[in-house]
Amino acid sequence: MSPRTIGVTEVALRDAHQSLFATRMAMEDMVGICEDIDKAGFWSVECWGGATFDACIRFLNEDPWKRLRTFRELMPNSRLQMLLRGQNLLGYRHYEDMVVDKFVEKSKENGMDVFRVFDALNDPRNLEHAMAAVKKVGGHAQGTICYTTSPLHTVEGYIEQAGRLLDMGADSIALKDMAALLKPQPAYDIVKGIKDKYGQDTQINVHCHSTTGVTLVTLMKAIEAGADVVDTAISSMSLGPGHNPTESLVEMLEGTGYTTDLDMDRLITIRDHFKQVRPKYAEFESSTLVDTNIFLSQIPGGMLSNMESQLKAQGAGDRIDEVMREVPVVRKDAGYPPLVTPSSQIVGTQAVFNVLMGRYKVLTAEFADLMLGYYGECIGERNEELIEQAKAQTKKEPISVRPADLLEPEWDHLVEQAQALEGFNGTDEDVLTNALFPSVAPGFFQTRDEGPKSVGKTAEQLAAEKSAADSSSKAVREPITYKVTVGGRSQQVKVEPA
Repeated sequence: MSPRTIGVTEVALRDAHQSLFATRMAMEDMVGICEDIDKAGFWSVECWGGATFDACIRFLNEDPWKRLRTFRELMPNSRLQMLLRGQNLLGYRHYEDMVVDKFVEKSKENGMDVFRVFDALNDPRNLEHAMAAVKKVGGHAQGTICYTTSPLHTVEGYIEQAGRLLDMGADSIALKDMAALLKPQPAYDIVKGIKDKYGQDTQINVHCHSTTGVTLVTLMKAIEAGADVVDTAISSMSLGPGHNPTESLVEMLEGTGYTTDLDMDRLITIRDHFKQVRPKYAEFESSTLVDTNIFLSQIPGGMLSNMESQLKAQGAGDRIDEVMREVPVVRKDAGYPPLVTPSSQIVGTQAVFNVLMGRYKVLTAEFADLMLGYYGECIGERNEELIEQAKAQTKKEPISVRPADLLEPEWDHLVEQAQALEGFNGTDEDVLTNALFPSVAPGFFQTRDEGPKSVGKTAEQLAAEKSAADSSSKAVREPITYKVTVGGRSQQVKVEPA
């Protein structure tokens, strides 16, 4: 009997650098390896969405739409994949349904194939329209379960959630473990439960981070339970708050009833490319290697490096452990939301405020909206005292409807806003860029023609560091003679090697 082929989604071009060094990788460091990635045999290549859109215009002076078109041109044989935050798209608020339609339509036109659609609260109402929009344009709609743990989250609940996603027309189900919380046995039970209940032909993709050190075993158990595709990152862009290494998965499956059919020679070439690239971004690297405290805090990989930066900016870098202990308190008060963008930022930032200013002395505007239901429903009950505090602060009432149902049509207004901006190029893509990031896009439009910014260390700096390291590592193997002059008199001094 021939081994069952397991698909692999390579995440080096998106989630890996988002998690390892705050999404700072520039396009110039990716284009040269796209051909090998395209021909390595991956089920899909995740390269867009998540925080990359924000980082492109905020830090890199790159047009994210141009980035997508470039990937499409350079990887013609690959399924390109993105992470889409449901009704939030790639921004941090809910958008009216027509804006969701436009964004999905333009993403497909510019080259996107697989849309991994998720909602930070696992509220199906926030997924339904985005899923329908993907289906309408002929994209692959991957309905996503954000995995988390709490007294209220159960294996049976996740299996039922998969059924709701399939009812929406999901082409596949993604089990998204953004914080490395998914232990081997629950992974097995959830995947097997979905397959048993909805059919063995139900495609299941499993996404895990590596931060807690347990999830390579998790991937193995998920595969044994029937998972069809797993996410990994090439080894030189893996581990820490990132993902499990692609090559390690390949080797792990050797001699089992499973194979990936990936081209190992191509993987080695990809590995070596990013091994050269990664030192350039050392200043943005997270210091986390393995952290089992995350089983308590549940902070996802992509949030760790950002939270560390946030605290350092306040001169409180040494208080990260206090914040990590505060996060579960805030999360419980909010009704146990999964922690993934934007809920991770909302809960994490409130935890930072609590540590620096006193518990709930100040509510962030986003946390107040979360408490009032403006991001959707959570599985648990929210702290009633905080709901009242949020009402008083915002002058808003709690809601129980789908948040987007309260939004007025806004596309025409967004077009007018964009048309008034210097540097606007007249496209729907630019309208969407400004809609997603209205405080950043105007500046980007003005500087776009200047080309990408230099981010990270220059080639000269890296060469100098390498030279210094090489010099310091060379052992002295022969006697060295120095000429020493003191008070006008010279002496020769011979120094023997140790």
